[in-house]
Parts: sequence; C-alpha cells; structure tokens
Amino acid sequence: MMRNYQEKLSYRLIMPLQHFMNQEKSGGIVLGISIVIALVLANSPLSDSYFHFFEQEFGFLFNGAGYFNFDLHHWINDGLMSMFFFVVGLELKREFIGGELADVRNTILPIGAAVFGMIVPALIYYLFNPHGDVSGGWGIPMATDIAFSLAILYVLGDRVPLSIKVFLTTLAIVDDLGAVLVIAFFYTSDISLLSIGVGVAFLMVMYVANRLGVKNVIFYGVVGICGVWTAFLMSGIHATIAAVLAAFMIPADARISEPAYMARAEKLIKRFRNAEPNSVSTLEPEQVEIIGRMIGDSRDAIPPLQRLEHSLHPLVSFVIMPVFALANAGISFEGINPADVFSDNVAVGVMLGLLIGKPLGISASVLLLTRLGIARMPSSVTVRRLFGVGFLASIGFTMSMFISTLAFVDEAYLIHAKLGIFAASIVGGVVGYVLLRK
Repeated sequence: MMRNYQEKLSYRLIMPLQHFMNQEKSGGIVLGISIVIALVLANSPLSDSYFHFFEQEFGFLFNGAGYFNFDLHHWINDGLMSMFFFVVGLELKREFIGGELADVRNTILPIGAAVFGMIVPALIYYLFNPHGDVSGGWGIPMATDIAFSLAILYVLGDRVPLSIKVFLTTLAIVDDLGAVLVIAFFYTSDISLLSIGVGVAFLMVMYVANRLGVKNVIFYGVVGICGVWTAFLMSGIHATIAAVLAAFMIPADARISEPAYMARAEKLIKRFRNAEPNSVSTLEPEQVEIIGRMIGDSRDAIPPLQRLEHSLHPLVSFVIMPVFALANAGISFEGINPADVFSDNVAVGVMLGLLIGKPLGISASVLLLTRLGIARMPSSVTVRRLFGVGFLASIGFTMSMFISTLAFVDEAYLIHAKLGIFAASIVGGVVGYVLLRK
C-alpha cells in the first residue's frame, strides 16, 4: 500500500516538478511570477509590512561590537546575488573552454552584436541624462536578461530555428560579461587597497590549488566565501565581482579522465553482474560496495566546474532570482505622478535605451559586419528575425534592476529607473515574440 502511494506521488508530483525545473523556460516563468507577487504586495494593504521586512538589519556580534550589519535588502543584493554571479562566472569559463566562445571566429557576429547592443543603449541614455546624479544610470539599459529572453524563445518552439537560439544565447553570455566589467570598473565606492590585496591573495590560493590538482569543492567554497568574497565586500568593489573571479579559479578538468572512467565503469558493472544476489529487496554488502565505488567514480569524472554549475543552477533559478525579484521589483504606484516620472528623464532614458538602443545596436552591427565581409550571417537569420532577437534582448530585468540599485541612491531615481525597465521589458518581449512567431 505504502509503496503504491509513493509511486503515485512520484508519478503525479515529483516527476512533473523535475521536468518543469529542467526546462530552460521555467526559470523565466518563476521569475515573472515573483515580479507580479512583488508588485501586488507593494500596492496592497500589506505594503508597509512588505517594505519594512526588507529593511530589517542583522549581522555578527563579537566582543560587543557589530560587524557586517546590513539590512536584508543589502544582504540579498550583495550576498545572494553573488551566488547568481558565481554561476554566471562558471558558465562564462565553460563557454570559453569548450562552448560558444571557444572559437572567436565563429562568434564574431554575436560578440559584435552584444558590444554594439551595450554601447548604443548607454549612449541613448546619456543623451537624455548628460549631467548630474542621473547621468550615472547609463549602465542600466546595457544589460539583457537571458532567463526571460530564452523563456520566450523556448515558448515559440520550432517557429524559431536553432541558429537564432544559439545567436541570442551567445549574445547574452557576452552581454553578461560586459555587465560584470561595467560593474567592476564603474559602479564601485571608496576602494580599500588593503582589502583588495587580501582578496587577490585568496584568489591566488585558489589558483595555485587548481594548478596543483586540488578538486575538493568544499575547499574552494570556504576560501572563496570566507576569503575572496569577504575581502571584496570590505574593499568597496562590489562583492559580486569576487564571485565571478572565484568562479574562474574553479578546476575545469576532472579527477578521472573519460577513458579511465569508462574502463572502471565496465569493470565495476561486470563485478556487479557476477556478484551473488539475494532474494530480498536489500542488497548484499559486496553490491553496496560496488555501487558506492561507481557513484564515487561518476562524481570524480565530472569536472568541479560543471558539477557546481549543475547543482547551483536550480538554486539560482528557483530561489535566488525569485527572492531578488521579490526584494527589488516591488514598486508602490501610490502617489506617483506621471509628470514627476518624466521630469528627470531617467525613465525615458532607460526605456528608450533598452527598447530602441538594443534592437538598433544589435541589428546595425550585424548588418555592418556582414556587409564588410567580416562575418557571415546564417541563412535562417532574416532581417525580421534579427529585429525580433533585438527586441528580446531589450528585456533587461534582472541585470538592469541590479545595476540600477548600484547607480542610484535617491529613491525617486531608482523608482523611475525600475518603471523604465518594466515598460521596456514588457513591450520588447511582446514585440520580439510577435516578430519571431510569424
């Protein structure tokens, strides 16, 4: 009876849930739901409690002195989002080693599109906001949210050829790298050279350990969090940069090579087949020992970089990014005057930077590179599809929202930037979907 119940539960609940989490579009769906929840809470009778919840402070107390006393909002943006950037760093390193970015000759087109797709939006924003505190928001419309963009592509299914998906994925990867560099060089506070030196020293420890063949994930986790992340958090350089740098120190080679793993697996399977079975549901000690060795060998055959990326991706997609959205997407529309929103050009600059700058920069760069003979456009990439990809790239939610929290201290500017991001992302997603659907 109990066994039948467990099988029914697995078939009706667990397997569909696992199937949903393994789909590329699922992260975008959960993120979208989190945004809606945040907006509803911010404009409901619970709005005061909602905003107050993220203002609560906590830290560490030692000998009567407090350390790292930050509010919950700060811990999410500097702590949890570091995990998001760590996974971004892992993906970037994997792509440089054996992915879309391994051979630059095959990626000239999407790399050029990504670069122009960052420069043009920044210029458009700067045209509207050339002076004062508002000028610091030029980095906001540069970013593309890969989760939302790919979610729409996968909803379209076979209507979109594989070359388009590869093009947008590569573009978004380069876009992420550009956003990381922008944050590192332009959105920093007062810099402590001592703390940077300590962080770099811990990075060197990770690098040396990698070169010496250390594959222990726990070792890299302790050194990365307690050493690199903490030092960068105190340095003035945003702590998420530490996460990207630490990711590049993670070993990308396995403890056991592919030929050695196959030889061991065949030997262990043969041993298991010849082991003396029993007539009950439990295994014999020899069988348990063989399976244990197979599990260990399988773990050691996966490079630590891919092991971490695979294990952390669900956590980032279904926990960290939704929590970030809940903490940052909540905008109360009470008392917002449209005249005030458009008085400082922040919303206009962000919205037009994303909605016009992204499609214009991406499409113009691709057409220019192909006309000059520097790169060749795949036959399936028509002008209509090119503009469709450009509009999908104007969905800049996660990274744009994150950069806006670094660019502005003034709450009014921050709200205006978020409104611009929302408007551009919604319109860009709809237009991109329509262009690619036909």
